[in-house]
Amino acid sequence: MEKKENKLLVLWEILLISTRLGFTSFGGPIAHLGYFHEEYIRRKKWMDEKSYADLVALCQFLPGPASSQVGMGIGIVRGGALGGMVSFFGFTFPSVIALMVFALLMKNFAIADAGWIHGLKIVAVAVVAHAIIGMAKKLTPDLKRKTIALVAIVGTLLWQTAYTQIGIILVAAIVGFVLFTNKSEQEESNISVPISKKFATFSLLLFFGLLISLPIIRELTANNWIAMIDSFYRSGSLVFGGGHVVLPLLEREFVPTGWLTEQEFLAGYGAAQAVPGPLFTFAAYLGAVIGGWQGGLLATFSIFLPAFLLIFGTLPFWGSLRENPKMRGALMGVNAAVVGILIAAFYQPIWTSSILTPIDFAFAAILFSMLVYFKLPPWIIVVTGALGGWLINLI
Repeated sequence: MEKKENKLLVLWEILLISTRLGFTSFGGPIAHLGYFHEEYIRRKKWMDEKSYADLVALCQFLPGPASSQVGMGIGIVRGGALGGMVSFFGFTFPSVIALMVFALLMKNFAIADAGWIHGLKIVAVAVVAHAIIGMAKKLTPDLKRKTIALVAIVGTLLWQTAYTQIGIILVAAIVGFVLFTNKSEQEESNISVPISKKFATFSLLLFFGLLISLPIIRELTANNWIAMIDSFYRSGSLVFGGGHVVLPLLEREFVPTGWLTEQEFLAGYGAAQAVPGPLFTFAAYLGAVIGGWQGGLLATFSIFLPAFLLIFGTLPFWGSLRENPKMRGALMGVNAAVVGILIAAFYQPIWTSSILTPIDFAFAAILFSMLVYFKLPPWIIVVTGALGGWLINLI
């Protein structure tokens, strides 16, 4: 009985923290990794630094919404499969509800241009900078790994395609496999995944089964709901690089086919930029425009289902693979590349869309100091950022 109560307390704690992050995590997927690092790793210590870095590397490698998958993974490690679901629900549902409401109201508001939204973008600069500094110290301690990170920065910024990120990670894995196979890490990761390999295998089989069967069922039934599930599931399954990459794919799926107009799509895109949480929740807006609140919920379920199946299917095997010395060397290379990818994303789009004037830079420095030196909770930084952005907009 006590064990069951403890399990419920763990799930409740996951729900409370993930929901708070869901209401306050502005700035896109890279910023989300910064918020997760600050809350789950630095404050709660639910995972060690090395395990978090490995989880981020895995989720960068998988298709789908990387930051959401990291949140799911942390929830799974902390509270099992239910923990992963609760973590996802808390982090995602605030923006799902907001975007479903925006589906009805967004046309009457220019919220994407509001001053407080700009302030929240500056918050993302401070949070991501803090996370990158911490991760870089751990993951690029020597010249070889610093060089891998540098190459990743240059490649990501100069070669901007849908497959750049996955290509850089694959090359880094090969380089790490060659250079670091015989090198032992001073800090061993310690992560236990409370999911059986049988369940993991079932999840992977279901992932590929749905990917293959849904288009066939769509053709056979000609049912609009099945068609919508297929479009969102395929979008969530085949996109590398996070939310911004999935947007053009969703536009091709729904605008030319007449599901919604170009104006409706762009209005929802503006709304998605203005709310916290994962950008994949843009699907909730599209689904609500197409089929009301039922469509919004179905679209959200369909686009995130592949992420769930992939993280459930890979985490149990990931733990054993990391014990292999050759795989560990490859991971060292991948982790260094991830630092470079994060730095590149910190510059574009986070820095370039947030730091537009000297006042913005000064405000970012204040927020960074509040977070790093004064050790204030992230939610205080978020509130200060929103108020400060509103005041800056009045100047």
